[in-house]
Amino acid sequence: MTQPLIIVVNNDTEFLDLMHDLLNMEGYRTTICKEGDKAYALIKEAQPDLVVLDIRLEHAESGWTILELLRLDPATTRIPVIVCSADSRFLRDKATSLQALRCDILEKPFDLDALLAKVSSALRGERGEQ
Repeated sequence: MTQPLIIVVNNDTEFLDLMHDLLNMEGYRTTICKEGDKAYALIKEAQPDLVVLDIRLEHAESGWTILELLRLDPATTRIPVIVCSADSRFLRDKATSLQALRCDILEKPFDLDALLAKVSSALRGERGEQ
């Protein structure tokens, strides 16, 4: 059985390193992407089992644009997405829209066990608590 592939999109190198190390230790394959403008093409080509997407990248709307592209494209619409952000106000304001886009939400800073629970749930096709 192949290990699930998770793509992590974030513009914070330390966060990417942490996520890569943690997810690999848990038995997942990971690909990291620091540039929002390359994320959609990477995700479409790689067809990961899960995407962990920072909604705030180089520009305030970069992550949101990536998410919309993923959901509009039949090739990527079924890929589970966990939206991750330190912008709690944005997450609250967009919670209904994110739920409609079938995304789980993870607010930074987060507990590592909470992250792993959401990853496991998303890979099983379940959505966690919002």
